[in-house]
Amino acid sequence: MDPPPGLNVDVKGQVCKLTKSLYGLKQASRQWFDKLYTFLVSSGYVQSKSDHSLFVKKTPKEFIALLVYVDDIVLTGNSMKEINLIKTLLDKQFQIKDLGELKYFLGFEVARSKRGIHLCQRKYALDILEETGMLGSKPSSTPYLSNNNSLYKTEDYMDNPSDYRRLIGKLFYLTNTIPYLCFTVNLLSQFMQEPTKHHYQALQHILRYVKSSPSEGLFFASNSRTQIKGFSGSDWATCHNTRRSTTG
Repeated sequence: MDPPPGLNVDVKGQVCKLTKSLYGLKQASRQWFDKLYTFLVSSGYVQSKSDHSLFVKKTPKEFIALLVYVDDIVLTGNSMKEINLIKTLLDKQFQIKDLGELKYFLGFEVARSKRGIHLCQRKYALDILEETGMLGSKPSSTPYLSNNNSLYKTEDYMDNPSDYRRLIGKLFYLTNTIPYLCFTVNLLSQFMQEPTKHHYQALQHILRYVKSSPSEGLFFASNSRTQIKGFSGSDWATCHNTRRSTTG
């Protein structure tokens, strides 16, 4: 840490007293990440170009992934020897606390079994339902309204559109483990500038679908392959109101 400009500390043995937490400093997060980055790179890890908080180390037989969020680190890989080694090095450098197997991280719940790993956002989903007063609502079997003509009505604008925008953001985060919501949430996000009460009712319909199965998520079977497959589709002029096409 460097003293602020204009402060001269020439006398040996003198120090500056910080009157606030290190985390409260403007440059604290940047300095911390730079130090961690330097350490990980010197340990053989490479920073991902698509996600700067992800570091990986690959050898012909081993693969280790390390994900950083502030001062929390998620570590995984196919070599316990390498995992234990990096944990030992991290502890010597920063004095870390090992919390064991990952169970909860940034709203994601992780459950392990012999069959595989289940990833969901149950608590996060229930918190949204409670915040919006939808815990006691009637569940819905689908997230999409069968008739979306009301979405294009220019009437009954919301008095406080920030509530709509905030809920859209929360639902977008929920699509990480419930991808079926992507199309509907993306459609409703197109009306964030001037949302109407009809748009908010459509969001409530999505919440009713979430209410039907808040533990729904992604399951990674232990015997499944790790190859990524991609699919695409198109629906030409599917919107009866705008006559626009949909691809994805």
